[in-house]
Amino acid sequence: MIKQETKQETKQEIRHLVRIVNTDLPGNKGLLYSLRGIPGVSVMFANAVCRTANLNANIKIGLLTEKQVEELEKIFKDPSKHGIPEWMLNRRKDPETGETSHLLSSDVKFIKSTDIRRLKKVKTYRGIRHQWALPVRGQRTKSNFRKNKGNVKGVQKKKTVGKVA
Repeated sequence: MIKQETKQETKQEIRHLVRIVNTDLPGNKGLLYSLRGIPGVSVMFANAVCRTANLNANIKIGLLTEKQVEELEKIFKDPSKHGIPEWMLNRRKDPETGETSHLLSSDVKFIKSTDIRRLKKVKTYRGIRHQWALPVRGQRTKSNFRKNKGNVKGVQKKKTVGKVA
């Protein structure tokens, strides 16, 4: 049974690297979990893209044809146009434009840093917490986040002076 599978794979030839949305993905992984390697793509979103493209999520990504890869790229570029629901997109109601979109690859990092910069400039609570390198989402700070406090030394014992008898 194993010999049959290897014969089929050698006929189709697995590509070792597949480039989707300017990201190199390993060809020997399953489609669903390989798509997670693209920044801005979660398992849920990757599953929605696979279903929209009518692809099996468990096939190896290296076995996809060029046509299938192009179809995946089209869905990633404009997911709402292809029927993926709005709540699944990662940039809803953009503060500047008011539009809903889905960010991928380097756009995710750039927009995140821009948002943090904007919060700092406006001096919101979240912006000030980012500025001071403190936890932003309400976590406790007494015992955690000690690495942000600087070089703190532990308690040291006082040197005992020799007792006179």
